[in-house]
Amino acid sequence: MSDKQKRLTKNFGRVVDNDQNSVTAGTRGPVLLHDVHLIEKLAHFNRERIPERVVHAKGGGAGGYFEVTNDVTKYTKAKFLSDVGKRTEVFVRFSTVGGEKGSADAERDPRGFAVKFYTEDGNYDLVGNNTPVFFIRDPLKFPDFIHTQKRNPKTNLKDANMFWDFLSLTPESLHQVTILFSDRGTPRSFRNMNGYGSHTFKWYNQDGESFWIKYHFKTDQDINNFTRQEAEQIKGVDPDSATRDLHMAIKNGDFPSWTLQVQVMPVKDAETYRFDVFDVTKVWPHGDYPVMEVGRMVLNRNPSNYFAEVEQAAFSPGNFVPGIAASPDKMLQGRLFAYHDAHRYRLGPNYHLLPVNRPKAAKALNYQRDGYMRFDNNGGDAPNYYPNSFGGPEPDIKAAEPAYDVSGKAARQNYAHPNSDFVQSGALYRKVMTDQDRSNLIGNIVTHLCNAKKEIQIRQTKIFYKADPEYGQRVADGLNINL
Repeated sequence: MSDKQKRLTKNFGRVVDNDQNSVTAGTRGPVLLHDVHLIEKLAHFNRERIPERVVHAKGGGAGGYFEVTNDVTKYTKAKFLSDVGKRTEVFVRFSTVGGEKGSADAERDPRGFAVKFYTEDGNYDLVGNNTPVFFIRDPLKFPDFIHTQKRNPKTNLKDANMFWDFLSLTPESLHQVTILFSDRGTPRSFRNMNGYGSHTFKWYNQDGESFWIKYHFKTDQDINNFTRQEAEQIKGVDPDSATRDLHMAIKNGDFPSWTLQVQVMPVKDAETYRFDVFDVTKVWPHGDYPVMEVGRMVLNRNPSNYFAEVEQAAFSPGNFVPGIAASPDKMLQGRLFAYHDAHRYRLGPNYHLLPVNRPKAAKALNYQRDGYMRFDNNGGDAPNYYPNSFGGPEPDIKAAEPAYDVSGKAARQNYAHPNSDFVQSGALYRKVMTDQDRSNLIGNIVTHLCNAKKEIQIRQTKIFYKADPEYGQRVADGLNINL
C-alpha cells in the first residue's frame, strides 16, 4: 500500500486489518465478542436513523395463533411444540427492507417475515424474510450493504451505481440477487408469499440430542407476484397495497395462514455436507433433507392501534426458549447482538415492557432496574442484585442448552468452504425457473442495471455468466455488452 493511499480505520484512528471477515473461533465460528471492530460497526449502524427502523421501516402486522399439527418432540423439547393440537398466541410483522416508512409496499425488495410466539417459557422470535437466503454471510458487511440500498449521501437519491457496485464486488450475493430480481422480488401481497428463518438454527430434545434445522413458512394462499410492470403501476395507484390487503382480508374474515415446515439435519452431517450449512447464502436442497410439517399459523386479528402494536413491535433472533438455540452462522451471531441493541436505541432500554413485546404466557423476573420509560413497578422492594438472601429469582441449570465444540484460531478468516457461490444460483436459473421466469428475471435486471456505470455492468454481468453462461449472455445482450 502506498503512503498516499487511504487506510481504513476504526472511530478512534486504529487501522483496520480486515473489513470482510469477523473474528471467529475457527473458519465456521462462532463469532467472538472481542471483535471490537464488528461491535463498533454494528452499534454505530444501529444509531444512524431516528426514530424509524434502520431497516424494515415500512410494514404491516397482525395477531393470531400457531397450532401444532405434527409430533416433533423427537427433535425439540420446546414446550409450545410439545403436543399436537396445542395453540400459541403469535404476533407477526411483515415489512420491506430498504425503503423508508413512507415507501411503497410493491418496491423490489426482500420482505421481512417476523413471528413472535408468546410461549409459556417466554417469547420466542423467529425473525426471517420471504427468501431462504441472504446477500452476505458475514455481519461485518451488513452496514455497508444496507448503505448501498439506501440513498446516496450526496444526492439523497437511490443510486444504481452504489447498488450494483457493492453486489458486483460481493459475489456471494448472487443467489439472493437472482431471487430478488425474479418476480419473487415483488410479492402481490404479504399473504401470497412464503417466510423463511433463512439461518440454520439448533433444536435439541429432552435427552440433550441436537439437530440443525431450517424453517419454512409456506403460504396457504398460493404464491402470487407482481410483474415489474404491474409493480410500477401499483406503486403509484396504492403505495400501501400490501398493508391494505392484509388488513382488509382479516377484517372480512378471510384469515391468511401458513404451514410451518422444517428441514432437519443430524449434527454430524454438517461436517461433510457438500454446502456449508452455516452459510446463509446457501439452501439445503430438499432432495437431501426433505421438509417435515410442524404446524399451521393463522392470522385472525387486526391491531387495534398500529403504533402500539406494529410500530412498537420489536423482534430479535436472540429471543429463544429451551429446545431452540442459535448456530455458528456468522450472520445470525451478529444479529443476536444487533437487534436488541437497535431496539434499546429506538424504543428505550425497557422496550420489553411494552404490551406487544412483553411475555404473555410467562412472567419475566430479573434484576434489571430503572432506565427510561420504566412503567411497571420497577421490581418493587425486591432485591436488585444476585446472589441474595431475600428470595430473589435464581438460575435453573435445566434451562441450559447442550454444549457444542468450537476449535480453530481466533482471527479474521476468509471463507474457506470449497463449494462455489455460483452453484445454487445457476441451478435456480436452469432447473427451478420456467422460461417465463427467466425472461422476467433478465428484463428486471437489465431495467435496473442499465442505470449503473458501464464498468459496473460488465463486472456484474460476468458474475451472472459464472452462474450460467446463458444467464450472463442474456443480461449482456440486454445491456449491449460484448463479453
